[in-house]
Amino acid sequence: MPFPLPSFPYPPAGDGFWSPVTATLNWCEEDYYATVYSAEIINTLTNVYFVYLAVKGIRNCRQNDHDPACQVAFFNMLFIGTGSMFFHTTLNCNMTRKGVYPKTKFVPDWMQLLDELSMIYLTSTTFFAMFSFGQSRVVKILVLLFTSSFSMFVTLYYHYLKDPVFHQNSFAILAVTVIFKGVYEMEYLLRPSKRLKNPSYSEKEQKRVDERDLSILHTMWALTICGVASVGLGFLIWNLDNIYCSNLRRWRRDIGLPWGIVFEGHGWWHLFTALAAYYNLVWLSWLRYCLKDKQDDVALQWPSLFTSLPLVYRKENLPARAAENSASDVKLE
Repeated sequence: MPFPLPSFPYPPAGDGFWSPVTATLNWCEEDYYATVYSAEIINTLTNVYFVYLAVKGIRNCRQNDHDPACQVAFFNMLFIGTGSMFFHTTLNCNMTRKGVYPKTKFVPDWMQLLDELSMIYLTSTTFFAMFSFGQSRVVKILVLLFTSSFSMFVTLYYHYLKDPVFHQNSFAILAVTVIFKGVYEMEYLLRPSKRLKNPSYSEKEQKRVDERDLSILHTMWALTICGVASVGLGFLIWNLDNIYCSNLRRWRRDIGLPWGIVFEGHGWWHLFTALAAYYNLVWLSWLRYCLKDKQDDVALQWPSLFTSLPLVYRKENLPARAAENSASDVKLE
């Protein structure tokens, strides 16, 4: 049965400007079917969302003078997006043409490393920000040394091993550690039933602080759940893309363009992980203020769970409409 919506057939896949493919991984999107200048056009373009969210976060950090660690993390997110764009465009580890610079184990696979290891560097930045906060100078140096050494070890060993499972496990260990540390901090810092009362507060002030922090905690949990759900859904789609690749390629050609791009699973992975990273970094920015006991200095603007993106503002920088509609400054409307 023909596809009912207007479409045009997929062009044949083949060689392109950056051929041959020298990457140790090649995804389910067919190579060079849309243009000879991009090996995987959808996997390339979906990284624009990484770049957009990173720039949005960087601008917010600079406008509100957020913690430098958060700005560095958003710059690392920008690094992920641009690195992945270059890699999926070329699928060439060394960004060379026609095998002029042949790939051997002695040639650095810098294009592929640029795509994959940037995820490690972003998570390492958040790891340092989480575990160094409030510590002595000596402890901060030790955390920095550990984080740097771990990142360097993963970089060198992955370059030698060329095993994607090693990279994925390293990333998962770092990410899960950061999430559990952050959840622990926000629960014991903000949940009134788990923290010590401040003896200098009046009963009225203590009640206000408890209600404020409980509201913040609820919204932080929403950020956490959205982030975990986004990366989980992206990972599921990516694995389905790997398992059913031959079927998906046939369906895409049966449906035709532009509708076939809906079945580009690795592109969805880019979109969902970009969103997850953004949620995580906004959460980290807000948590840093809470760790400094400066909740009253900032507010989260997140008018709608599904149609808007959260941003942390200093009170004096809040958009006028948000300031009027946010009595507690932390409500998710």
